[in-house]
Amino acid sequence: MIKIGMLVGDRYEILEKIGTGGMSDVYKAKDHKLNRFVAVKVLKQEFSENRNFVAKFRSEAQAAAGLMHSNIVNVYDVGEENDIYYIVMELVEGITLKKYIEKKSRLSVKEAVSIAIQVSMGIEAAHNNFIIHRDIKPQNIIISKDGKVKVTDFGIAKAATSNTITSNVMGSVHYTSPEQARGGYSDAKSDIYSLGVTLFEMLTGRVPFNGETTVAIAIKHIQDPMPSPRDFVPEIPISVEQIVYKCTQKSPDRRYQKMSEVIEDLKHSLINPDEDFVVIDDGETAGRTRVITNTEGTKPKKKAPRRDSEEEHLRLNNSEKPRPKKSASSKREPVWEEEEEDFDPKMERVTTILAVIAAVLIGCIILFIAGKTLGIVDLDEIKSRFGTEKSEEVEMPDVEGMSLTRAKSMLSDLGLDYEVSYEESSEYEQDIVIGSNIKAGRKVAAGTVVKLTVSAGAEGVSVLDVKGKSLAEATALLEKEGFQVAKTEAASDTVEKGNVVGQSPDAGTKVPRGTTVTLQISSGPDASKVSVPSVMGMTEMDATVTLTELGLNVGSVEEVNYEDPAFSGLVCYQSYSVGDYVDPGTAVDIKISKGPVDLTYGFNANVDSPILEDPAFISGTPVTVILVTAEGQELTRTSTATFPITMNISGIKGSGVGKIVFQYTAVTPPSTTTNPETGETVTIPGAEEPRTVERPVAFTPEA
Repeated sequence: MIKIGMLVGDRYEILEKIGTGGMSDVYKAKDHKLNRFVAVKVLKQEFSENRNFVAKFRSEAQAAAGLMHSNIVNVYDVGEENDIYYIVMELVEGITLKKYIEKKSRLSVKEAVSIAIQVSMGIEAAHNNFIIHRDIKPQNIIISKDGKVKVTDFGIAKAATSNTITSNVMGSVHYTSPEQARGGYSDAKSDIYSLGVTLFEMLTGRVPFNGETTVAIAIKHIQDPMPSPRDFVPEIPISVEQIVYKCTQKSPDRRYQKMSEVIEDLKHSLINPDEDFVVIDDGETAGRTRVITNTEGTKPKKKAPRRDSEEEHLRLNNSEKPRPKKSASSKREPVWEEEEEDFDPKMERVTTILAVIAAVLIGCIILFIAGKTLGIVDLDEIKSRFGTEKSEEVEMPDVEGMSLTRAKSMLSDLGLDYEVSYEESSEYEQDIVIGSNIKAGRKVAAGTVVKLTVSAGAEGVSVLDVKGKSLAEATALLEKEGFQVAKTEAASDTVEKGNVVGQSPDAGTKVPRGTTVTLQISSGPDASKVSVPSVMGMTEMDATVTLTELGLNVGSVEEVNYEDPAFSGLVCYQSYSVGDYVDPGTAVDIKISKGPVDLTYGFNANVDSPILEDPAFISGTPVTVILVTAEGQELTRTSTATFPITMNISGIKGSGVGKIVFQYTAVTPPSTTTNPETGETVTIPGAEEPRTVERPVAFTPEA
C-alpha cells in the first residue's frame, strides 16, 4: 500500500496524491537519483491481483517508455515492489483538455485546430513506434501551464483492452470507434476516429453521440451518421468540418490512413480555413460495378460475405447493383452483367411475413406514442421494470425535504446524474428539495438523470452564474428560471467572442422571478492587438520566427538552469502568457534552458552517539561511524569511543539526503537465575552482539 513519505524503488519519494482514475492512482514524487519531480502512477489493487493483466501492462508500459516526444507524457520507468505495480512518468503541471473545454464551454476554431495538431504529432510519434493508444479522449490529453499539449496513458489502454477491462474503467464510450464498439480489431485508424470525436467536442463543447447507457452510445457510433459540428456552431469553416467527417467515417478505409495526413490537412486549414480541400472517399470505389468476362459470368455465384450490420449490407447492395451497358460492336468484349431476378416462392413468403411483422411494430409504436402523450404509459417505469440493458440498478432515495447539497451528494454516490430546476415555495426553505421526477424506492439504472425540483424560497430565486457561457446557452439557462434577458457588448481579451463577460445582477443575488438580467457579451479582443503564442519547447530560432511572423519582437534572451532536462537548449520561459493580447511590436523575453542545476551540498554537524536509536547503548563502546549518501556513496568513515564527533564535508553530489551508519559490538551483562525446585543458582554469562544503527540526515545546498 502506498503511503505519503515512503520511498518506492529506492529512489522515488512519494510526496502527495494528485489524481485518481479507474485503473490507477497518481502521486507526485521526487526522484532522488536525478533530483527531479515525477508522477508515479500506481495500479489499483484489483488490477494488481490479475497476473495476466499485470504482465500485459508491464510489457506495454515498457514499450511506451521508449517513446520520447514533446507532445507525449513521457514514461521514465516501470517497476514492482511488494505487489505494488507502478509507472514513473513525466510530471506535467496543468489541466486535462476535458476540464479546459468545460471551463471555456467550447474552443475557438484556431485554438481547437492548434491543439489537434499537437495531439496528432504525439499520436504520430507513437504510431511510428508501432504503439496504438486505443483510448484517445480529452481526459487523456493534458494542457500544461506553459501551453504545451501532451497525450498520456500510452500502452495502458492496450493492456486494458487486451484483458477485457469493463467500459466503466476503460474511459468513455463517447470517443470509441465503430470497430472498437463491435469488439473487433482496432489499429491506428481507431485513434484517428477518436481524435475526430475529440476535435468535434473542442469545436462544439459537446460529444456527437449521447445516450442513457454505454450500449446505446456504442450503437450510435456504429449506425448513426456523424452530426455536423456546424449544426451547433455555424461559423466553423468547411475545411475543419470536413476534417472531422473524414476522421470519423464508419469504415476505417475511408478515414485518413495515417496521422501525417491528418496533420497536413489541419495545418492547411489554419492557412485557408474556408477552402474545400479535404477529399473524402464517397464509397464509389468500393461499390463500383465490376467488369467481368463471359467466362466469369458462367461461374456459380458465391454466397455474399457477412456484413457487420444489416444497414451496411443494404447500403452496399444498392451501390453494387450493376447497370446494363450496350456493346458498340459484336466482338466478345467485357460487358456489364445484370443479375437475374428469378421468382422465388420461399422468398415471397418470407417477405410477406416480414411485412406483417413491420405492420404490427408500427401499430405498437403508434399506440405507445399515444399512451405516452395521454399519460397512460410511464416510460421510466417501463425502463425500470423491463429494461434489457444489463446496467447496474440502484434504488432511488427519498430526497424530498433534503438540502440540495446533500441530495446531490447522495445521488452522485449512487452513480445517478441530476438536473436542478427552481420554483418559489413558502412551504420549503430555499435550496430544499421539493420533489423529483422519480419516486423514492424505484429501481433505476446507474447514470439515470434525476430531475430535482428545488425551492427558491418565498421571496425569489438566486441569479445563475453564466459568465463564460455562450449567449444562447446563458439565455436558455436564465429564461428557464424565469428571468428576462438583455444584453450589451464589451471588448475582452480573455473571453471568447459571443460569450458572457459579465452580468448584472451578479451571480448568487436573490431577486424576484421575472427580473431582467443584463449580460455583457464579448465582442472579442481589440482588433489592433496580437495574441501571444506559445514558444515553450522551441529552439531560439523557431521561437524568433514564430514571434516575428505575428508582428512581435524577441526581447532579451537569457540562458538559465531549468529543472526538466527535456528542455535543454530550448525555450523554458516566456514573459507573456499564451493567449495574452498585446500591441504589435511588443518584445517577448525568453529564456533558454542550459539544463538542470548541478547542485552540491555540504554537511557540518556534531554527531551524537547512537543512544537515541539504541537506548541500551553503553557509553565508551567503540563505534565505527560512516556517512553515506542516498545513492550509496561513502563520504567518510571514523572509529571513536567518544561522542559527539564533528563532521565537516563539502562538495557532496546527489539528491541532498543521506544517512549516518553506526556499527559497534553490544555486550549483554551476565545474569543469574535460581531453579525453584532445587534451589540451585545458575549464572548465564554475558554475550557480544554486533549491531548496526542508521540515522537519516539532510545535507545543506552550497551556493
